[in-house]
Order: sequence, then C-alpha cells, then structure tokens
Amino acid sequence: MASKQLHIGSAGWSLSRASAPFFPGDGTHLERYARRFNMAEINSSFYRPHQASTYGKWAASVPSGFRFAVKFPRAATHDARLRGCVPVIDTFLSQVSGLGDRLGPILVQLPPSLQFEARTANAFFRALRARFDGAIVCEPRHASWFEKKTDAFWSRFEVSRVAADPVRDAEAAKPGGAGRVRYWRLHGSPRIYYDAYGEEGLQPWARDIRAARRKGHDCWVVFDNTAHSHAIPDALRLQAMLTRARKPA
Repeated sequence: MASKQLHIGSAGWSLSRASAPFFPGDGTHLERYARRFNMAEINSSFYRPHQASTYGKWAASVPSGFRFAVKFPRAATHDARLRGCVPVIDTFLSQVSGLGDRLGPILVQLPPSLQFEARTANAFFRALRARFDGAIVCEPRHASWFEKKTDAFWSRFEVSRVAADPVRDAEAAKPGGAGRVRYWRLHGSPRIYYDAYGEEGLQPWARDIRAARRKGHDCWVVFDNTAHSHAIPDALRLQAMLTRARKPA
C-alpha cells in the first residue's frame, strides 16, 4: 500500500480478467481492489446521483486508510455552468456524507468551453467551500483558467488545480492552485481513454510526483484510461515506481 502522502488508483474499481490475478482472494471487486490501492475516484456521480446508503456501503468495504475522490455532478458544471448551484451542492454533499471519513477530495471538472469568469467562479466555490472543509480539486479545460488573473481565485477558496493528460494547454499538465493537495488525472496517451502509458511513458509523471512529495504535497494520481482496461496495470506500475526502495547514497 502506498504511503500516507501518496494516493494512487483508478477511476472506478472494475477488475478485468487480465488484472484479476493481481487481486487474489475473495470479496467484491472493490474489496479486492482496496487491498492493493488506497484510493479510487468515483466518476459515476458525475452522471447520476447515488444514495448516501450506497456511499456508506462502499465505505464499509474498504480499510480505514482508503479514500474516495468523488466527481461533482455535471448538472452543476456542464448544464448550469456553475450558476445557481446551491441546491445541487447541498444534495451532493448530503449524499457523499455517507462515505464518512473515507471521503477524500471533491473533483470539479469543467467543460472545455467554460471560460473563467470571476463572479461566477467565486459564487460557486464560495458556496461549496462554506459547506465543505476538505480538499477541493478542479480540472478546468479552457485556457483562461491558467492565466495569472486566476491566482487569487485558487488561493481564496483553497482549491487545487488538477494536472491532466492529454491536454489542450501546456499549463494543464502542471498541478497548481492552492492547498497541500496535488492531483493528477491521466486519461491515456496518445489516445485518450484507450492507450496505456507503460513504464517509459510514466517516467516524466513519476519525476513530477516525487518533486511534489518532496515539497510536502499530498499527491493523488488517478488513471482514467479504462476503455481497454489499462488503468489498473498503469496504476500498479506507477505505484511500484514510486514506492521502490531507494539505494543508499
């Protein structure tokens, strides 16, 4: 299992036939997954709501050190485009409360067409932060969110900016924002969702993550290249690379 400041996993916890041998023993996919990893990202919450009891069932299936990152509903991010979202925020937080102390970061992914507009962004994240004191991470996909003018916004609400791959903007490959959390979402490259990284492809990311850990950041890495079941093998590979014992100087 990864160390306290390193959280590696995948989007979801479905185990393919090829991955199954790495997760021996009895139990559900989640129970077996949680014996090797210390986090998972719940993406289904983006598309549809889950009852607090469902979250509670998932929380009861994992060890005490395991954490779930949960993706915020598209009803707020994509449909309402962050406007007038207090009811959605309240409902969502009520639901994810079922995770108890297994709740990790809340992930807010924005549509590529959504430009940074200070008043709208401030209103949404002010409402979310007033109701949630845990880690909030945001994956913006419009270039305006990476400009210098956004610096005060990230700091004001202690929001971490996700590093994503592949990216439309070079700055999007670098984690940023405020707070201790650094969060990477690796979607597969060069073909998003489909391609594996392999050890060679993971080396640059491993270097960035090691550097962030040396600075005291709490690092989260999520593999979302699930279309051909590459997420789990890549997560296991990166976990081995980052937890491999260093040779003494």
